[in-house]
Amino acid sequence: MHSHWNDYPTIQNKLQVVCSFLEKQLNVRNKDIQQALIDFSQAGGKYLRPAFFFLFAEIGEQEKQNEEDLIKIASSIELLHMATLIHDDIIDDSPLRRGTMTIQSRYGKDIAVYTGDLLFTLFFEVLIDVMNGSPFMAMNAQAMKGLLLGELDQMHNRYNSNQTIDDYLLSVNGKTAELFWLACLEGAHFGHTSPEIEALAGDIGRNIGIAFQAYDDILDYTSDESTLQKPVLEDLTQGVYTIPLLLAKAQNSAAFEPFLRKKGNLTEEEAKKVASLVVAYQGVEQAKEFARTYTEKALADIRRLPAGHARDQLERLTRQLLARNY
Repeated sequence: MHSHWNDYPTIQNKLQVVCSFLEKQLNVRNKDIQQALIDFSQAGGKYLRPAFFFLFAEIGEQEKQNEEDLIKIASSIELLHMATLIHDDIIDDSPLRRGTMTIQSRYGKDIAVYTGDLLFTLFFEVLIDVMNGSPFMAMNAQAMKGLLLGELDQMHNRYNSNQTIDDYLLSVNGKTAELFWLACLEGAHFGHTSPEIEALAGDIGRNIGIAFQAYDDILDYTSDESTLQKPVLEDLTQGVYTIPLLLAKAQNSAAFEPFLRKKGNLTEEEAKKVASLVVAYQGVEQAKEFARTYTEKALADIRRLPAGHARDQLERLTRQLLARNY
């Protein structure tokens, strides 16, 4: 498993079990694709959402918990995440994900689409196994819907130079924050905490998700390809205008207008010019401030949780995650 988790001994073993459970689930007749899926599930994915799930479960009453069910629910969250990543890569035509070749660059888009769909069905199979008849069955369907609507919102706004921060937030709430919300909420619920802690867990997850996405969008403007493990400025050239650009453009719309007018015909040179304008007009600085606000909200809510080891770990993981490169 990833050295990333050495700091979290209580959840490290559980994440290891999730990893093995997923390997058993990814059972496809086509052995090449099965291997590609297993490689993908193990290739440096940080298992962040399952980690938050387990840390919230630790706040609850251990003696009431069903360990096997918790492993399955954590795995279902990762399956949903993996499915969306495979589909994302098809849409973005990404050659790399987590530093390895994407399913679509290895096998073509047609196979990748069905493989992503297959993971959605595995996700529901695992859920039926553990929560059939529970209101969480519907909540998972809603979360999946929220995720897809977030992606559709983002696509609807491609190359839209009038896009607002609210549009951005609407999309991020679905495509990223929804899954963090679900992971934290389900951890609190199936870990047998209280309704108050469940509600708090959901809020914490949502704010972590928004900050996480904002930092991710900042990295697009501040890092090089080797650190990012994917082409830089990919979002910009595909007309996905994220928080650093939106905030910079609010400072001086005219400076960006000639570039954004070109839509999909932006050259690499021009994209780099836009990136330097984003920095010059404080887009990166303001976006960091924006992300910090959500980070602080999450940390303030974490401090309202019952004191103890799980809360300390949650605070540490959140700080670690949301202080990337800053």
